[in-house]
Amino acid sequence: MRCTPSLLALALAACSGAAWAAPSKPVVLPVGSVQGTADRSPYEGRTVTIEAVVTADMREGLGGIYVQDAGDGNDATSDALFVQLPADQQVQAGQWLRITGTVQELAAGKSGQGLTTLQAQTVSPIAARPAPAPVVVNAVPASWEALEGMQVRIPSGLTLAGQDQLTRHGELTAAFGGRLWQPSEVAAAGSPEQAAVIADNDRRRLRLDDASGKREPGSVSYLGADQLLRSGAALRDVQGIVDQRYDGGYRLQLTAPLQVDAQRPQQPPEVAGGLRIAAFNLENYFNGDGKGGGYPTLRGAKTAEQQAAQQAKLVTTIGSLDADVAALMELENDGYGPGSAIDQLVRALNAAQGKGGDWRFVDAGKGPGDNPIRVGIIYRASKVSPVGKPAVLEQEPFGERSRVPLAQAFRMGRKGTPFVVVANHFKSKGCSEAGGADADRGDGQGCWNATRVESARLLHSWLQGDPTGSGSRDAVLLGDFNAYAMEDPIRTLNADGWQDAFKVAGVQQPYSYVYNGLTGRLDHALLSPGMAARLKGAAEWHINADEGDEVGYQGRNVPGPWRSSDHDPLLLGFEP
Repeated sequence: MRCTPSLLALALAACSGAAWAAPSKPVVLPVGSVQGTADRSPYEGRTVTIEAVVTADMREGLGGIYVQDAGDGNDATSDALFVQLPADQQVQAGQWLRITGTVQELAAGKSGQGLTTLQAQTVSPIAARPAPAPVVVNAVPASWEALEGMQVRIPSGLTLAGQDQLTRHGELTAAFGGRLWQPSEVAAAGSPEQAAVIADNDRRRLRLDDASGKREPGSVSYLGADQLLRSGAALRDVQGIVDQRYDGGYRLQLTAPLQVDAQRPQQPPEVAGGLRIAAFNLENYFNGDGKGGGYPTLRGAKTAEQQAAQQAKLVTTIGSLDADVAALMELENDGYGPGSAIDQLVRALNAAQGKGGDWRFVDAGKGPGDNPIRVGIIYRASKVSPVGKPAVLEQEPFGERSRVPLAQAFRMGRKGTPFVVVANHFKSKGCSEAGGADADRGDGQGCWNATRVESARLLHSWLQGDPTGSGSRDAVLLGDFNAYAMEDPIRTLNADGWQDAFKVAGVQQPYSYVYNGLTGRLDHALLSPGMAARLKGAAEWHINADEGDEVGYQGRNVPGPWRSSDHDPLLLGFEP
């Protein structure tokens, strides 16, 4: 006899001894139980059911939604999850759902730690309940893991540390408690103090993201079209969802417009003293063939129009500093004749100055060096006069690696005490072709550190021989040393008696460069004892390092000196 149970039999009876019952309701777990207290879920690889409210639908950018329940009463566990959900599944923010799926860990970074996720299998709406409020965060949380996937609001205390990934990935670097400092700017390489700075940076850092993995998004929803961004600016009422992906670090996928308190320094720096000396890395000032053609060049502007925009920014910057002498880096190495880069720049400076245009350049005859970029020195002929001839140090490692230094002695007026200005640009930290002692040792100093140290030693030795023939022992070393303040090359020069002008002047936390969200100085002013005694003031003009790349001439080309380079210029004041 074939047994075919009716609906009533399914509910109430048995057939041939087999029990039939309505499907049992699945066990619903608190999200906190699924998340657990460790980096990985205790339910990894298992199927679970949760009930939670949709806090954000980020399927378009990240392939999933965030959900959160009312909590399990355990502050050590997160009450939210990222749920991978098909794009055609009809859900919306604020909707309560019952979700059954498989728990997975979305690996991120070298550690393998990442985001706990739920691969949804079935999704059904349930009756609405009160939605959980965002967690208010006023300082670095004891555990970001305990907030993973949850809505948070940071009213204050967050600083914009860097924006180098904004154009490419739509993200910003923020930090609790102020800027993130380059570890070797504030502590000796390889020291316990440096390790402490690295750990503190990691603890305070927080990425702000656009809820999308799209490369070069063009615009991000959390910023207005005219939003001014500057590293060091205070961020207010930051709202988003705690996430962990890509590099394994924690980030906020922002859910509200970012409020930024950013202001630009409207006035150039002022320093005391009758003699003013500046230094400025021009970020590849190339001028084609000098006649409006020859583009694109090896570096810098790609068109004549871009070069004109770049030059206008540089002229505004240099002219506003009102220096008597300026050491320049990253000039095109194309001679000194009509149409050369340095000739064109000086002509433009004089044109901007009008009838009183009195800028001149130091002519070293050739080079210095044969690197595509070189250093240069310009000066105001009505303020100072060259003493003797320029001197160059064309001895390895200067030449093939570090750019050749240029020294020139000057005097202010007929009775001024002579002084020597030395323009420098040491080998960069990039690792192309680096090996042996110049390989990256993992101490934060990058590659070619041994070459930079040898450059520092040779530079000091050269200057002891009075290469300008001026007889002056008063000298200032200026430029881009491609070393932060506590790295070996600068410490070597300090040990040889060269004094940091900003330390002598009592300037607190000077900086000229922001890289990967870390602030520090590659640009230095180092003084001989006699020159240190003449120092009256030191300042940096923060018009570049804190600005985003798109502000510059190859981007939006915001009028004025803003992002005229990637380095900030510095200005020193001395007794004549």
